[in-house]
Amino acid sequence: MRRLSKIFARTRSDSSNLGGLFDLDLKLEMIANYEVKMSDPNFWDDNDKAQGVIAEMNAVKSVVDQFGTLTGELDDLEAMLEILEEESDPELEAEWASNVNGLASKVDAFELTLLLNQPYDKSHAILELHPGAGGTESQDWASMLYRMYTRWAEKRGFKVELLDYLPGDEAGIKSVTIMVRGYNAYGYLKAEKGVHRLVRISPFDASGRRHTSFVSCDVVPEIPDDVQIEIRMEDVRVDTYRASGAGGQHINKTDSAIRMTHIPTGIVVACQTQRSQIQNREQALKMLQSKLYELKIQEQQQELAAIRGEQKDIAWGSQIRSYVFHPYSMVKDHRTGVETGNVQAVMDGDLDPFIDGYLRGQIKQPEAQE
Repeated sequence: MRRLSKIFARTRSDSSNLGGLFDLDLKLEMIANYEVKMSDPNFWDDNDKAQGVIAEMNAVKSVVDQFGTLTGELDDLEAMLEILEEESDPELEAEWASNVNGLASKVDAFELTLLLNQPYDKSHAILELHPGAGGTESQDWASMLYRMYTRWAEKRGFKVELLDYLPGDEAGIKSVTIMVRGYNAYGYLKAEKGVHRLVRISPFDASGRRHTSFVSCDVVPEIPDDVQIEIRMEDVRVDTYRASGAGGQHINKTDSAIRMTHIPTGIVVACQTQRSQIQNREQALKMLQSKLYELKIQEQQQELAAIRGEQKDIAWGSQIRSYVFHPYSMVKDHRTGVETGNVQAVMDGDLDPFIDGYLRGQIKQPEAQE
């Protein structure tokens, strides 16, 4: 009973600490402001923007509801504890212990959502995968990561939109860009930025030798409409080409795909999945704005950590995570030390332990420096 009391005391302490991260009055004020916007007669003039406001309000409401549920469960556990302190009841004690452990897990998960409070954490995320040297082997690894991130997003209820896809010559992909739409999508996926390393027996090697492959993952937030990034179109080279991915007759038979090159910076973006060249141009321009905004933040060193997180050069040899399929099974994050032997689960989208470890590590770093 003493051990269980210590567990509960720790859970109660963690729950109390949420008060420093969670401002209920502020959240309620945010909901009220959203409702005022929705009451505007012109609210539905821009359907996409209106849907975004509704999604944000629902997300804030969800957090408020979670907080209310947690505090309610905590009150119930305190009442049960008072009964147990007066009279021993093994069956009630077992139920109480199970509920304490369950609440501890819920508090832990809720705290993580509150830690996603940096600028643009709540934004949609633009994720790009680029294979390194290694030809078909690296391109196949890129396709495996593409599947992994798609599965992870689906499990979280996020929507994945394919923006650009360049298939490999034999297998895999040469590059892929996706938009992950969902509240806090960027906040979570910024943990995946860096180089991912694979060690396995290559299915493309007739000799059955072990190969090491690398894929670079880049993640940037989609910049909200209220952030203005001026782009001089005379500085942008626009190329059109025929889409190479799967699609309808219109997509495959017209030069509707768009590639934009920002000449002063060398930044290249492409979009080919929309039905018309105009739609692809608009999406590519948004992607370019996000890239340029990120570059602007990089130039402002005092804001760099807030947008990009841990700083590492995207270069082979500076991998953030290793996926070993042979001679043993293990996935290990080199930044946090988080690892697992269940490689298949990770490739099926079970990334939360790695993302959790990274985000909590970023919160602790500033505290350690003080």
